[in-house]
Amino acid sequence: MRLTTSKGPVGLEIQPVWAPRAAARFRELVQSGYYDDSRFFRVVKGKWAQFGINGDPALAKKSRAVSFPDEDISPRRQSNQRGTIAFAFAEPNGRGTQVFISLADNQRLDAQGFVPFGRVVYGMEAVDALCDEYGEASGGGIRGGKQDPLFEGGNQWLDEHFPKLDKLFRARIGGMPKRSPRDDR
Repeated sequence: MRLTTSKGPVGLEIQPVWAPRAAARFRELVQSGYYDDSRFFRVVKGKWAQFGINGDPALAKKSRAVSFPDEDISPRRQSNQRGTIAFAFAEPNGRGTQVFISLADNQRLDAQGFVPFGRVVYGMEAVDALCDEYGEASGGGIRGGKQDPLFEGGNQWLDEHFPKLDKLFRARIGGMPKRSPRDDR
């Protein structure tokens, strides 16, 4: 999958074997265009870059109530390492649309139930360059209980209050660069 961001392209390799429910849900959201024209609203230096609240308040509110069950995988197949992507959640079986890319090794999140479903295969420099000036102030985590303005005001609210946030222009299936035989060395 390919993310087109204001900092450049980011390629994701989705791994259904790590987390089949999460991989299927992410694919569904990408195919529907849910992530298009959204913001990286929670970027905490050395921790994570989070996105996944649609910029249209009506669509964001509608999807807010939709969740999917936790993964039923034992043992865990992948830890939250730098460059992995996982769904954020506030309570068990509460994953919905918000995801984060780990900017560091976040194995401590494993015990909290965060299960990666993919990893960045190119463009990590773009992810590292995302604006982290606002940290938790521009949306906090789901557990922080401070996301209502994002759902109610969408991109317009974010752009007015946090104008430097980076954008996710498009998320698409495919778009991976061609591999050369040299890549396997």
